Amino acid sequence: MNTEKITVETSVKGPIERVWEYFTDPGHITHWYHATDDWHAPSAENDLREGGTFRTTMAAKDGSHSFDFEGEYTIVKKYERIEFRLLDNRMVAITFSKQGDEIRITETFEAESQNSLELQRLGWQSILDHFKKYAESQ
Repeated sequence: MNTEKITVETSVKGPIERVWEYFTDPGHITHWYHATDDWHAPSAENDLREGGTFRTTMAAKDGSHSFDFEGEYTIVKKYERIEFRLLDNRMVAITFSKQGDEIRITETFEAESQNSLELQRLGWQSILDHFKKYAESQ
């Protein structure tokens, strides 16, 4: 397995409570969890606790492809940190830190071997950028 790690970041204006809710609540996740505008997240489930699981269905809007992004939480520290293991055993760590009137979100994930590191970085960054746009527009 590839042990290379990739990090993406963004800063979102707003209080941590709102940013956390929009990031973790399935009703919000379905509005922003996509890398490109021709994809969407028609469903999301989230049991946000250590040992809890999550699943977000990502699908092409034209119905041609879909897949589930899913895993199990290993660490959940409300308003601070989320860590989880994906089904393929790759680890992901997400931190939330207050910086002035913004919340800095940093995601670090173990790369997979099917796609280039740059493509993976761009995809995860795009999803995070969609989150920022959604959270700041509410």
